Amino acid sequence: MTAFGSPRRHFRATDSTNDRARELAESGAAGGTVVTAGSQSAGRGRHGRTWAAPPGKALLYSAILRPLDAGHALLPLAVPLAVCEAMESLAAVRCEVKWPNDVWVDERKLAGVLIEALPPDWAVIGIGVNVAIEPKEFPSKLRWPATSIGHGVTLDEARAAIDRALSEWVDSEPDRVIAAFGERDALDGRRLTWSGVEEEGSGVGAGVDARGNLLVVRDDGERVALGSGEVQLVLGA
Repeated sequence: MTAFGSPRRHFRATDSTNDRARELAESGAAGGTVVTAGSQSAGRGRHGRTWAAPPGKALLYSAILRPLDAGHALLPLAVPLAVCEAMESLAAVRCEVKWPNDVWVDERKLAGVLIEALPPDWAVIGIGVNVAIEPKEFPSKLRWPATSIGHGVTLDEARAAIDRALSEWVDSEPDRVIAAFGERDALDGRRLTWSGVEEEGSGVGAGVDARGNLLVVRDDGERVALGSGEVQLVLGA
């Protein structure tokens, strides 16, 4: 089992914790190494989107996992599950996962995950959690309404909880990951639309398959599997 959190490099400010962690991974840093920052100027999410947060009010966290093997195939699902468990250990909230990488509380985005990897050598697990951001401090043009964990939770408490939960979840058996994801699947039974390079459509979420792909029953009744790298989802009516 990989124990996360030691060593840790903390920056008062940086461009991206994922970039700093990737540099460390490329230099041979050990698995379990964590990079955090008080603020970052070039934080990013999937598809090149930006991740912005007021200084000192969000957990900006990147961890190195190495080496990678076939047992880590469901890492993109396991990590948001770890975030859910960590946050629920700190506050009276119920977390769900909007496939593949957003953590929701009451259908508002609490956290996001960005994993960058060079198999079989390493993966950088990037996590951003809104800890103490006031509603008026969120950008007005967010793609989806955001929220914070609140409840007096500190950044140090959030970081320690993420360290513990990641250590448990990154090496979890696939069956456990799939089952746990099903219990937190924010899209299951929900109407969706999606668009990709070659395909677009609409339908109803129907869980995930053994490879972590999103299953959707299209309007014509056909069941399709969507990979996280090829689609962009928008909640429908």
